[in-house]
Amino acid sequence: MSFTERLAGLMARPGQDNVPRDDVPWHLKYGGRAVGIVGGFFAILFGLYNCIGILLGDIGCLVGGILEILAGFVVLAIEAPCCFIFIDHVQQIAEKADQRPYWNRAALYCAIAIPPVVLCFGLGSLFGCGLIFVTGMIYGMMSLGKKGTREDMAAMASPNAMSPVQGVPSTDQHSTLMEDPDSVVCGNAGGGSSVNGSFVR
Repeated sequence: MSFTERLAGLMARPGQDNVPRDDVPWHLKYGGRAVGIVGGFFAILFGLYNCIGILLGDIGCLVGGILEILAGFVVLAIEAPCCFIFIDHVQQIAEKADQRPYWNRAALYCAIAIPPVVLCFGLGSLFGCGLIFVTGMIYGMMSLGKKGTREDMAAMASPNAMSPVQGVPSTDQHSTLMEDPDSVVCGNAGGGSSVNGSFVR
């Protein structure tokens, strides 16, 4: 693949998804990508700063800084592969990530953001990895899908809601009402009383 073909492919990517997802709001889609790019950049920057901890003999900050740099690299490779145009396989990794469901990306980002903070707790780790964690939360919200309309939610909350299996209105009161716990206790005791000629349990 020539340099111009690779550049054209990378520049066409941010505006479109390989898998069409019409139910995701545009502000979440572009907001998640923007927060991921900024978070990956700051994670690499503050990861380098945390690696200076080796001068003070702090091995935890060295390992945490290396993990933070790797986390920033992973996020930037998925969210902005144009930053790594001269590395061969970054484009394929980004395309595979775009074909996966959003919850996979959310779980990955949240998982890689936690270890650097645990190993080297500080402002640099919290800020860099915190932005990656926020990106994972945004993708988690995107995986939930579009919020239902007011009419759909009112229809689901009504007692005459359609049964999902048969497609007929449900008349079972147990689907919308809770049992009285006092009647269950009295019923288990085996007793009952007669009030005004009617048997009450």
